[in-house]
Amino acid sequence: MPQLEIESVLVAGRGPAGCAAVTACERLGVKAVAVHSESERSARHVRLADDSVLLGPAPASESYLAVNRIVEAARRTGVEAVLPVPPALAGNARLASAVIAAGLRWVGPDPEVLERLGGDGVEPASERGFLAWVTAEGLRFTTPVARDRAAGIARVSWTPGVPEQLPAAARRLPELGWRGLVTVGISPDGELAEVAAGLSLDMAVLERSHGVDAVELALRSAAGPRDTAAAPAGSAPRSAVAVQLRSTLAPGTAGRITGRLPGSGRPPVPADGVDLVAVTGYDPGDRLDGWYDALLATVSAGAADTPTAARAASDALSGLPETGVPHDGAEVCAVLGRLAADEALPRG
Repeated sequence: MPQLEIESVLVAGRGPAGCAAVTACERLGVKAVAVHSESERSARHVRLADDSVLLGPAPASESYLAVNRIVEAARRTGVEAVLPVPPALAGNARLASAVIAAGLRWVGPDPEVLERLGGDGVEPASERGFLAWVTAEGLRFTTPVARDRAAGIARVSWTPGVPEQLPAAARRLPELGWRGLVTVGISPDGELAEVAAGLSLDMAVLERSHGVDAVELALRSAAGPRDTAAAPAGSAPRSAVAVQLRSTLAPGTAGRITGRLPGSGRPPVPADGVDLVAVTGYDPGDRLDGWYDALLATVSAGAADTPTAARAASDALSGLPETGVPHDGAEVCAVLGRLAADEALPRG
């Protein structure tokens, strides 16, 4: 188990991404305190955490996205740091400033850097981009990524067969002061589009590609140069695929999960040479709250090539039992089928 300078964090997030962050903290020996709204007192990310704290009413603006409530929750629980999970929080310069002003560590880029380069809270969804861990020494674990989108949201992400040249501005991120994880979108003309902090939904592509833990990298950046220098070397890059399974209930409509989703119950058994990880925010019996993002689960796979990784992810999604809510599994598996057959996807 790696030794980290930070021993306790407030995990500011929910759903599958929040569950993944809490689970990573447990694996790293870091105490994780979850946050929740009044409607999610018994949500899965709360059950997994060492402790939890109420933020406020169900609307995200009064709970999960409320800067003052998050900072006050961190103060009350006595944690050392705040780990913002989604880009909407990780890119919030006001939240970063408030956390630092409270005498706590902020797990992400400095607020001044967020003001200049990020801070818009966008989950990158450009058709191409890259992920990296940014240190004072440069970009590490740089991972090109291609994306298939639905309604402006990346639903399948993968490492392209022919990596692109990084925009010059991307190579300057270290000297501009960015530290920690970054997810970048590249515009059609080859320039930077979105620049996001936090554990974007694509970050599993970096993890499966390089065999590293994104939460560990984020915490090491927040702890300082000594912990950064002690970070794992990772493994030789492999192909990787990550998918997001979403409910197709009408916006604002609640539901009830009745069957096991990928990441709930027994973990999937991958083929030899495949690294497969599934994470969900829900167990059977859990309520899917209409207030929040309809993301049900994420599945990511690393393998020697993209078709093999895509087949492994598809196998984890195929034959799901009745889940109690409609979802886009068939559409996602269709995209994975194209990748498994090594066919070019249509441009969005």
